[in-house]
Amino acid sequence: MAKLIQGVYYFLFRLVGFLPRKRKLVMFESFSGKQYSCNPRAIYEYMLEQEPEYTLLWSVNPRHTKLFEEHGVPYVKRFSVKWLFTMGRAKYWISNSRLPLELPKPAKTVYVQTWHGTPLKRLGVDIDEVHMPGQTTEQYKADFVREAAKWDYLIAPNAYSSEIFRSAFGYTGAMIESGYPRNDVLFSPNKGQLIADIRRKLVIPDGKRVVLYAPTWRDNDFYKMGEYKFDLKFDVAQMKEHFGEDVVLLVRMHYLVAEQFDFAQYGDFIRDVSAYDDIRDLYLVSDMLITDYSSVFFDYANLDRPMIFFTYDLAEYRDTLRGFYFDFEKNAPGPLVETNGQLMDEIAAILEQPAQSHRQFFRQFCEWENGHAAEKTVKIVFKK
Repeated sequence: MAKLIQGVYYFLFRLVGFLPRKRKLVMFESFSGKQYSCNPRAIYEYMLEQEPEYTLLWSVNPRHTKLFEEHGVPYVKRFSVKWLFTMGRAKYWISNSRLPLELPKPAKTVYVQTWHGTPLKRLGVDIDEVHMPGQTTEQYKADFVREAAKWDYLIAPNAYSSEIFRSAFGYTGAMIESGYPRNDVLFSPNKGQLIADIRRKLVIPDGKRVVLYAPTWRDNDFYKMGEYKFDLKFDVAQMKEHFGEDVVLLVRMHYLVAEQFDFAQYGDFIRDVSAYDDIRDLYLVSDMLITDYSSVFFDYANLDRPMIFFTYDLAEYRDTLRGFYFDFEKNAPGPLVETNGQLMDEIAAILEQPAQSHRQFFRQFCEWENGHAAEKTVKIVFKK
């Protein structure tokens, strides 16, 4: 019955797609309507200020509307009847992740795919074997290519990504080589004031340094389709004991596993910021990043601050699960550690003496970033 209703809905969406376009209507979506964040947010906020003649609306998962109401952001509930007629007639779609494969794109709608990271781990067609529940490798790859065929523009953060996106997505359309709009804020002339405001918002005491832990998820560690597991592999209590007097730990779990954790027992040492609006604020306020294979480190590199890579399952992730596009062990902009003890030692060393700059990595992966990516994107898409 559910599939029948879904089929009828998509059929109606296709019919609506034949109606005239609302030429000044732009629909934004971030991570399937669950966040007000990332590149769509940066483009939205730029257009809100610089392009007032456009109507800007967000496509939002019904369970996440409160966030948009708090920000005063206009939205339409995803897959509602209103959404069908709004999304179905919009001239522009701007999203950072794949839309439902069965959703037909109207012929005269312009679909801007911003994506959401520089790839270290293999993507799409480039993955040798898929380990996700409910999907065969062949179907997964075919679905990626079908989705990419709908895109009119794809944003690339650097030349390295531009080349990889072509192969990984089977993409043959227009590439906007601008850097990532979401990173524009990292170059803001008001960065000092922004950091002070974020520290107050997160109730971080004066004088305490901030460590951000932001790992990715594991494709093969799941309860069932769409529900993934994640276990912390370091000793939080030990970290608090060693560094609690001087440090606040921000924990930003991947959105696919973020609802599994309760850090209340660690008091004010930890701030669980998994549901925080946008990770860009967390980059700004953090003095150090701990991650693994997440693409966050490419963005954080724009700030030229210390990073540690907690890669306790490096061999499995590299050789079995995903595979990498480059020699991560050789080129990572920071030390790789595999044990809790090594992690504690590296944190202590960096707190004592900040790590050296990684200018070569910056030149390769951040060369297009200059604070004007949203502006460049808008000028290309909207022919300004």
